[in-house]
Amino acid sequence: MQTLYESKKASLEESLLNELSSDEPWSLIERYTTLVRESASEDERVAFQYIADRLEALGVDHTVYTPELFLSVPVKSSLEFGGQTYRAKSPAFSITTPAEGITGETVRIEKFAAGRSVDFFDFTPATDIDVTGKIVVVDGFGGPPPVWHFENAGALGCIFVNPGVDIHWGICTTIWGAPDLDNYERQPTLPVVSINRPDGEALMKAMEEGTVEVTLHAEMKEGWFECPVVVAEVKGNVDPDKFVLVHGHVDSWDIGIGDNAVGDATLLELARIFHNNKDNMARSLRVAWWSGHSTGRYGSSTWFADEFGLDLARNCVAQMNIDSPGCRWATEYYDVTVMTEVEDFAKQTVNDSTGKTMTGARPHQAGDYSFNNIGISSLFMLLSSMPQDLIEEKGYYPVGGCGSNIAWHTENDTIEIADKDNLMRDLRVYTASVQRLLNNALHPFDFRNLTAEFKDTLGQYAEAAGDDANFAPAYDALSDLNTALDQLYSKTESLANEAVDNASVKAYNDALLGMGRELVLINYTRKGRFRNEPAVRVPQLPDLAPALGIKDADEHLRRVTRTHLVRGVNRVTWAFETSANMVRAALEKIDA
Repeated sequence: MQTLYESKKASLEESLLNELSSDEPWSLIERYTTLVRESASEDERVAFQYIADRLEALGVDHTVYTPELFLSVPVKSSLEFGGQTYRAKSPAFSITTPAEGITGETVRIEKFAAGRSVDFFDFTPATDIDVTGKIVVVDGFGGPPPVWHFENAGALGCIFVNPGVDIHWGICTTIWGAPDLDNYERQPTLPVVSINRPDGEALMKAMEEGTVEVTLHAEMKEGWFECPVVVAEVKGNVDPDKFVLVHGHVDSWDIGIGDNAVGDATLLELARIFHNNKDNMARSLRVAWWSGHSTGRYGSSTWFADEFGLDLARNCVAQMNIDSPGCRWATEYYDVTVMTEVEDFAKQTVNDSTGKTMTGARPHQAGDYSFNNIGISSLFMLLSSMPQDLIEEKGYYPVGGCGSNIAWHTENDTIEIADKDNLMRDLRVYTASVQRLLNNALHPFDFRNLTAEFKDTLGQYAEAAGDDANFAPAYDALSDLNTALDQLYSKTESLANEAVDNASVKAYNDALLGMGRELVLINYTRKGRFRNEPAVRVPQLPDLAPALGIKDADEHLRRVTRTHLVRGVNRVTWAFETSANMVRAALEKIDA
């Protein structure tokens, strides 16, 4: 499959890489050091205007949109106990408390203690403590899953003790993007604050000595706000309807240089060099800058997925999220977000463009991955990171960006977090990846890697379910799909050097995109196409994942789970069968 991943326009790629310059991106970064780009703020508007003005000066076609986004912007927060007031930050979508605050008795959730890691999306409750009417004190970050869990358990409020001396901003709603009738009632209904480790230690020590009452204060600015979105386009010359989407968010917490001025700068440089070489592009490139990432749970990328959903479903080859590249000390590529079918392509492109080795990781339900529900194969989110031994040497804890710098989502995310050399190296990865996606005849997706993963996943679920579920239809359909895929990929060598508009190439590629629309959907969604999943962890083949808990369920829940699994097997099997039929139809055209 080497021919599927390597550049078919090596001289063009080399020219693009040589054309990369730090001038345009670094100028944006320096400009953004003066802007606190809170969504719907004047500084954010200025930041977007800067991008639009530079695109205009560079001659890049672009459109400025102003969608209404549903936002929750923290204004001020505090925590009172023991006669003192402590500094606090509320995550977006905490409630606003009454003027007198909300007072209650605290309860410690020791078993949760999420390893002082980013537990936003991978949360498993492990406590039988009654929290009804209490304010829980939790060791970790205040993300959506724990807030949702404790709210449903009857808690009065939540205090999250962050790992270090700084308090990290965040967001605690599970609703992805603007609410709809399916999810608007999931908006949090309790106050949430985060405090730093020293203050948290003082609180927990007081709790060890007796009952402690605390008062939470939180003020939020919440509602519907017009926010800017900029989308640039470089039209392809052979198959212009097909496009690659690269994107990142402009809004920030505080100055937000590592998260995500560096990403905005990267996007601008990509728009510049691909525009300068537009006559050599077969497919089109769309470059998008979002608002409402941090205070709207990916508000404008979700708006874009809604507003242009049909075009994305019909024509988007792949999406690439660019968040926190080029940060201080971030020199390695491990646990890089990438879908299984495109992981080998990403690994080779990283190695070809930097000489470094990459390891991949399944995408979290996070980071403007607002296109899973369309079925788009995706690569990247965070890219380069600090070496693990350096993280340990500095005593850093895991965070969700800034190349592993713990300035992430704090006031310390300033110009020092950006690194010009690392940014230019990461730009090489993005440039090579985009060039190959735009110009290689064949889309670089090996779905056999994904079906091998599916086989392992089915095995785990089938073993857990035992006689409670029949996975045979899914196994049979998967086997049939693999046979068809082997036949399709046997055509790779003969087609890889054909033109993008060759009829057999188009049949091959259409089959890959069609499969993605089915297989990505069943691997990352429960809700189905064009419906948003909650911002919580989505396991592999989520319709079948309840098999893991069926043996521990009571008799009623066990029967309910059996019904759920029958429906899940039907959905998964149908996707496998549909994909196999697409491949066979393509083979008929190729062999004609």
